[in-house]
Amino acid sequence: MYYRRKLLLALLEVFNGSLKRTDCEKLLFNFCQMTGKNHYDFFPYQYGPFSFMSYYDKRRLTELGLLEATDDFELKTLHSYVKEITLGDKAALLELKASGTYGRNLIRKIYRDYPQFAARSKIISALFDSEEIKQIQFAWNVDKESHIFTLGYEGLTIDSFLNKLIANNIMAVIDVRNNPQSMKYGFSKKSFSDYIEKAGMKYFHIPELGIPSAMRKGLGKSVSYEKLFHKYETDLLPHQKEAKTYLNGLIFEYPRIALVCFEADHHYCHRYTLVEHLQKEKTILTPVIHL
Repeated sequence: MYYRRKLLLALLEVFNGSLKRTDCEKLLFNFCQMTGKNHYDFFPYQYGPFSFMSYYDKRRLTELGLLEATDDFELKTLHSYVKEITLGDKAALLELKASGTYGRNLIRKIYRDYPQFAARSKIISALFDSEEIKQIQFAWNVDKESHIFTLGYEGLTIDSFLNKLIANNIMAVIDVRNNPQSMKYGFSKKSFSDYIEKAGMKYFHIPELGIPSAMRKGLGKSVSYEKLFHKYETDLLPHQKEAKTYLNGLIFEYPRIALVCFEADHHYCHRYTLVEHLQKEKTILTPVIHL
């Protein structure tokens, strides 16, 4: 079993086997901040820091018969997972329990300590007065200046990926993968688009601007990245006028967009070549930032 799932089960065990779903998320977030380990990543959501991965694990642990099939987090097993985590992690969980902070007080504490995670909150006005809210808002990125960002999800979880988008106030995500399927949880088109929309952004897919798998054959052996991207720019992009026009329209409609593919380093991704091609054609004048 993944260690992060053992931690989730141990958290519930320390809190007498059951936690309300909001409390569980916030305590899990606090635990990760206390220990300095991103067993789970989080992004700003409707009630503060949230992790889609934690709910994926909840579903999986329910299937395994370790959690009850309820909306909240409830243990179904008598097995002790506290015994299977490190002494340091056990001490951190016990410290959380001893603090006695739950519900609204817990959310208020997190919003004060980590104000960036209150950026998409629906309940902040019910927790703080106007002056307190102004202080919290200083940590939010509300920049609406037009930029094109590019970002690869390699090495990121779906939660850390969403956090990166929100931290840069991205309004729309343009998926430029030819085949938007992934072995990484949350990055195949159906779930990926759903998570992006739930996080408050728009999702668009333009497969015509991706590189077909046939062109990638031999990459790293007989085909270099330089040759691949040159072929992509000279043989494929000139014939994608409709797709480029559609992309330009989205850039105009959404001042802050992100072109998304897999590779972390944009130099090894076609999104870099795509942006350079559009700049050469002078169809975009918007500043570009490679995240």
